[in-house]
Amino acid sequence: MHAGNKTDLVQKMSPPVVKQAAYGETRAAIIKKKLMKNKFKSEAAAPANADQLSSNRTERVSVKHNANRELPTQTVLDMLKRELPSQYELAEIVGKWVWLDFPQATHRAAANTLYRLGFHWNQRRCVWQHPCGAFAPYAPHPGEPRAKYGSEFAARIQPA
Repeated sequence: MHAGNKTDLVQKMSPPVVKQAAYGETRAAIIKKKLMKNKFKSEAAAPANADQLSSNRTERVSVKHNANRELPTQTVLDMLKRELPSQYELAEIVGKWVWLDFPQATHRAAANTLYRLGFHWNQRRCVWQHPCGAFAPYAPHPGEPRAKYGSEFAARIQPA
């Protein structure tokens, strides 16, 4: 059936023709080409293996973070006292966990060090926490752990 034989209604219902750009490219092809150009410019500005270097460093930090989460409380406190003495003064022991009431984004270097030591940021309580090997992610969490387990500041504890 030729287009000339179709009724006006059938011709109106046929799918719209995709608008062709110069040299037969569709709009989607033009967008892809622009995205590729932008990608090449950003890659040219960075070293050839920048993505690989970044991912290797991230993996090493993540492995160290996960390994340090298994450390006992006293070892974590010793590491904290050695690496971040000013934050050690703020350290609170809640059960077996170590909590730091230290703003997340104020000192980026300190936050990176805390993460490397095995701490994580608890958004709900707004504190840095270290589980000291005692973590159960699927266990029910008490409303206020300080009330259930008790708490004391690490700087006030007398060394044994």
